[in-house]
Amino acid sequence: MSLEDAKRQIDRAFTTDDPRGLAFENAFAGATSFLRRKYTKDLTGVDLAITGVPFDQAVTHRTGCRMGPRAIREASTLQPYDPPYGWDGFDPLSEFSIVDYGDLAFDYAHTPSFPGLLQAHIAGILAQGPGTVSLGGDHFMTLPILRAYAEKFGPMSVIQFDAHSDLWADDDMDRIDHGTFMYKAVKAGLVDVTRSVQIGIRTECDDYLGMPYIDARTVHEKGAAYVVDSVKRIVGDHPTYVTFDIDALDPAFAPGTGTPVWGGLASWQAAAILRDLAGVNVVGGDIVEVSPAYDTTGATAIAGAHVAMELCCLALWNKRKV
Repeated sequence: MSLEDAKRQIDRAFTTDDPRGLAFENAFAGATSFLRRKYTKDLTGVDLAITGVPFDQAVTHRTGCRMGPRAIREASTLQPYDPPYGWDGFDPLSEFSIVDYGDLAFDYAHTPSFPGLLQAHIAGILAQGPGTVSLGGDHFMTLPILRAYAEKFGPMSVIQFDAHSDLWADDDMDRIDHGTFMYKAVKAGLVDVTRSVQIGIRTECDDYLGMPYIDARTVHEKGAAYVVDSVKRIVGDHPTYVTFDIDALDPAFAPGTGTPVWGGLASWQAAAILRDLAGVNVVGGDIVEVSPAYDTTGATAIAGAHVAMELCCLALWNKRKV
């Protein structure tokens, strides 16, 4: 950390002319953009756009993850002083142009319009070149995001970290439900199930629709290396989207979520898996279901911010200078 820079930097999200570089302003002060990246709608030359989706009208139990993007941004202010640990010196903040594109605008009282607005929001970013890392918000949001990605890349490989499969049968495509988003994504042809995988599952599912899964007990018993080898074999080099439901972590590590389930991943397991997925053709991702009101310690938002940083690394790893 540069103490001289810390004395001078403030509100880098608005004052910087260069979206690249580490940031040293005090973690407790200033504008809380994600990782102190520049807030901008100008995507010229941008490699990756961070965007918030403060939507939680699709939850089955506890609301509150509409506050997730704000909490994740605030928690991320602890991270931009150094390159992310465990990435062999890779510094995406300095090597690439990452910006905070702000949040999706939508009418909270007109839920039916939300999916189309989000799909158009993501498609508009992708059309200009950057990939996206989205901060949620409940897990339904991944469905319209996948629609935008599939328009560009075709049926996606999806790596889903989750306590739940989200494959509840629901053939009403107008229903908005975070427990059915993957069912609808598969049925709509947005996901290539033969090249996708779910990690951390620990709730019952009647029909996985051919989706491979590695449940939480298998992760615990066989380890991160087994998981990574399995995932890389399944997804190959296909364009891949990574969606991380924070309830993939055990409630001991992330209690601030709407549908917590015991027996989940430890934060160190998730970190090891994400870091060792380097090399997968990741073109975008999201972190969802962070509900800060249920965690007075802030640990869940901190975990969410770290996941989002790992997603940035995965999305940019194959583009780095070597």
